[in-house]
Amino acid sequence: MANIIAILLGLIALILAFIGFIPLLGWLNWFIILIAGAGAVFGLISEKNGGRNFCLLVMAICALRLWIGGGII
Repeated sequence: MANIIAILLGLIALILAFIGFIPLLGWLNWFIILIAGAGAVFGLISEKNGGRNFCLLVMAICALRLWIGGGII
């Protein structure tokens, strides 16, 4: 059950990440990293690794976007 919650939080974060790729909305990625981080915590509780790995991938994508944009843009 925790793996399903982690995957759902990861999907929500991924959908929001597409919005965060629009110029001048890069600040949204800080919020997305928190959502994906919560999903990763649920993934740690689970027996399976899929949800955790998916959330970590979304976090890495958002962190890369923040790094490219200088943390804000």
